[in-house]
Amino acid sequence: VQLQASGGGLVQSGGSLRLSCATSGFTLDDFTIAWFRQAPGREREGISCIIGRDGSTYYKDSVKGRFTISRDNAKNAVYLQMNSLKPEDTAVYYCATDESVMATMYPLESVSYKHWGQGTLVTVSS
Repeated sequence: VQLQASGGGLVQSGGSLRLSCATSGFTLDDFTIAWFRQAPGREREGISCIIGRDGSTYYKDSVKGRFTISRDNAKNAVYLQMNSLKPEDTAVYYCATDESVMATMYPLESVSYKHWGQGTLVTVSS
């Protein structure tokens, strides 16, 4: 199982970015995939996920209505479209995946995931 996040960068407040998570070694339909982020001095937090078996999506309240998670099974990729970005969205963003029932039950908890990609930095300037 491998994951590689990309798409981070510097953007002004109110702008948009789309993060990509390229995957290999597993079938998206069988795994839960989540996006996490970690700002300096803060704990890693789960912000969005998509459940493999039924495609259900979940969002942390702070990003609901602004971020959209999606997947493309043909490209083995998961995306996070981020709109109306705020300075407080500045963080290193990670994608993670797991096939366990725990990941479907607690999809925004980092302990649910065994497989992690490297992070991509998102910086939102005010």
